[in-house]
Amino acid sequence: MFLTYEDLSTIFSDIMGTKEFDLDYQTVSLKADLYQPKGLYIPVDSTSCDLQQAIANGAVGVVWEKGRAIPKYTPNHFPVFYTDDPARAVKEVFLAYRAKISGKKMAKKDKTNFLFLDEKLLKEFYETYDNAVIAAKFNKLIEQFREEKE
Repeated sequence: MFLTYEDLSTIFSDIMGTKEFDLDYQTVSLKADLYQPKGLYIPVDSTSCDLQQAIANGAVGVVWEKGRAIPKYTPNHFPVFYTDDPARAVKEVFLAYRAKISGKKMAKKDKTNFLFLDEKLLKEFYETYDNAVIAAKFNKLIEQFREEKE
């Protein structure tokens, strides 16, 4: 069970591009230079914000900061989900997806792969950790991104 366009449309109200409710996102990445097949790219800082590279690496959608100009090369049909705070959007997307798959047994290959997670720290996969540990890791990650922005 993958993260879908429909899932994202419940999180983000301001959306541009195609409306394909059955579009699956197999990966979520914070970095453009990572291979991200059928990926949702979420640039959280200006240094990682190369949408063209993300598309070349497989991104098929992006979460983009409101007020920031979307590059002219962005395809018209490319889904763009606008947010006021990209770092917070990362947390919202992850938690919404986690709630979606909660209690469901699936092979790892059938789940959306969040490429910003350190799998060595998370052992086999994030469901081995309790909610408090996951929330603490996300809050730390968000604070790091906010500090880098300033």
